[in-house]
Amino acid sequence: MHHPEFILVLDFGSQYTQLIARRVRELGVYSEIHPFGIPVEKIRQLRPIGIILSGGPSSVYEPGAPKPSPEIFHLGVPVLGICYGLQLIADQLGGRVDASARREYGKAILEVDNAEDLLQGLNGSTTVWMSHGDALSQIPAGFEPIAHTDNAPICAIRNPAKKIYGVQFHPEVVHTPDGKKILSNFLFRVCSASGDWTPAHFVQQSIREIRNTVGSSRVLCALSGGVDSSVLAALLHEAVGDQLHCIHINNGLMRKRESEHVVDTFRKTFHINLTSVDATETFLSRLSGVTDPEEKRRIIGETFIEVFETESVRLTGGDGGFEFLAQGTLYPDVIESTSFKGPSVTIKTHHNVGGLPAEMNFRLLEPFRELFKDEVREVGRKLGLPEPFIERHPFPGPGLAVRVLSDITREKLDLLREADEIFIEEIRKAALYNEIWQAFVVLLPVRSVGVMGDGRTYEYTVALRAVTSVDGMTADWARIPPEVLAAASNRIINELRGINRVVYDVSSKPPATIEWE
Repeated sequence: MHHPEFILVLDFGSQYTQLIARRVRELGVYSEIHPFGIPVEKIRQLRPIGIILSGGPSSVYEPGAPKPSPEIFHLGVPVLGICYGLQLIADQLGGRVDASARREYGKAILEVDNAEDLLQGLNGSTTVWMSHGDALSQIPAGFEPIAHTDNAPICAIRNPAKKIYGVQFHPEVVHTPDGKKILSNFLFRVCSASGDWTPAHFVQQSIREIRNTVGSSRVLCALSGGVDSSVLAALLHEAVGDQLHCIHINNGLMRKRESEHVVDTFRKTFHINLTSVDATETFLSRLSGVTDPEEKRRIIGETFIEVFETESVRLTGGDGGFEFLAQGTLYPDVIESTSFKGPSVTIKTHHNVGGLPAEMNFRLLEPFRELFKDEVREVGRKLGLPEPFIERHPFPGPGLAVRVLSDITREKLDLLREADEIFIEEIRKAALYNEIWQAFVVLLPVRSVGVMGDGRTYEYTVALRAVTSVDGMTADWARIPPEVLAAASNRIINELRGINRVVYDVSSKPPATIEWE
């Protein structure tokens, strides 16, 4: 999609890089993340209205430290360096970085010395989030300091003539309460952005582009019922109507009554052409006896493609009548799949990007390649999707297969489905569902002794997992009130035969992942 004005974020490996892009978009300006080493000619072609240099774990003077093309400071485009980005500005424009300064992590009080442009509206002092081991000891010629902390005499600098700014803290994180104001000042006062990038604007533009691309061809879309595929189906239907055909595959690894609910909603609410396939038998027989998580993912992925291909051929009578295949690929998938060495490593095989084989002769349609999850949700609202679909917690492609931590049987899946439904019901009852990023139950390959009535039992243990997160890249365990956990635990143990112990997972990501497999 072509964006007339956008902010280029160069990634130096900070865990907060995606957050910078999201904050900028929340302020109504489109932004994209590119590797720090992007050639300057490419930047010229992209024509950003501003460049933000992310933080990063390196020191500017260590061998092999990531450095951008020095020419970025001479393009006449405003630059904002954050943390490591500030040190790069100093390093490349003749200042000095001191490695022996006190390391500083966490909250600090920023004293504003000049509130003219970048720090406009921040008077006196404000709390900021620091995370650095180096500090500036000398600022480059043409720059002046505009803020300090007790520990960092030079905490923010500017060169108003060249429109180059740097801050030693992270304005993009929630721990910097005025951070949004600082970014807003950069976008609107320094870069003169107009701020018209909104989900509504995205919908109009997408519909135009999809119609132009598709013309009179037919589009095939796999509808899992998750947020991304649901919003995708609604957007495509709005754009091309009956030229869209959705296929829903029940792999036997879905949550309770999920398939029926998805099929019902899309046929009744949207009157979408929808084929529903129950491939439970095929999936479960192939998964029989498999315990390795990556192997499970591989089998599920391959079986899905096979069933999908068979179905698409059946639908067209073998004449290859579908020219386009739509996928709900999101921006974080794109960043993770194309990321360069260092900053972000691929942790597990992604279920959509590059998942389909080349011999399927489709042209790919991926309208959400530039969107974050919460932006997709907003697009869904604009398209009138029912709220339960929009607020749904993310669900992994391989479904419950990666939540049964042993070989998969129908009995285990059914037990897990019931336990999962009870947990979600209790979370909804306590009005916590929308505050939690993801909540689910994991069936552990652990049996333990228990007592029921007068007898001893020897049954499964389940783990409850609930996390809060902004985008799934980092996550913290949800502080669910003990009485809600107690209600879920009591119901699971009393209502389900086969489970006699419930534990709650209190690990964060990193180092743990959200899912157990």
